[in-house]
Amino acid sequence: MATLQQHHSARNEIPWRPAGDPSRRKRAGDWTLREEEVAKFDALVHDVHPAAPRVDADHVAQVSRWLLAMPEERAAAVLGERLGRIDELRRMVADDDWDCADRERVNVQKMLAYLDQEETLIPDRTPTLGKLDDILLLELTWPALAREVDEYEDFSRYRDSEHPGGSGAQQRATWIRERLAALALVQHQQRVSGSHYAIAGLPSEPFRVGG
Repeated sequence: MATLQQHHSARNEIPWRPAGDPSRRKRAGDWTLREEEVAKFDALVHDVHPAAPRVDADHVAQVSRWLLAMPEERAAAVLGERLGRIDELRRMVADDDWDCADRERVNVQKMLAYLDQEETLIPDRTPTLGKLDDILLLELTWPALAREVDEYEDFSRYRDSEHPGGSGAQQRATWIRERLAALALVQHQQRVSGSHYAIAGLPSEPFRVGG
């Protein structure tokens, strides 16, 4: 079965293939998906990540059935492990010490504007499924944001553990120097471990005896 590519922390794969039963399409639980809202959702997804899979009502309906078929505790875990990313995005764009790239900042702000609405593709008040469109937005666009978020999280861990001084720009410069130094050390160790050593005390080339 084809599955939606996921961030490494996600444990449960989201199916991404519409079901074949026409009578069950365009329904997310008791909610009927409106074509114009699906089109707006798809446009937002591709504005943030042009290479994302296309979204239609059949796909969303199929994922909703997949979620509803789970035990309640597991469904909550599937939602929670993805919704935690929203907090990561909020911290990143609100952190004055981080020079978030302009495109990523704009994209995150667009996403947060959508996520903060109650009346979205599936209204937040819908039991179990109210956050389904939120996690789909995060899941489908994450490849376009993952590198920026990963770098920000690494910077945040470094800042919390090492407490570099100075302005945000100075802290980032220190973080980059430290990371480059660590990378250079790893590369050196890899070169050393892959090299061949001469036997101790012997020359690397044999002596010539006589003329």
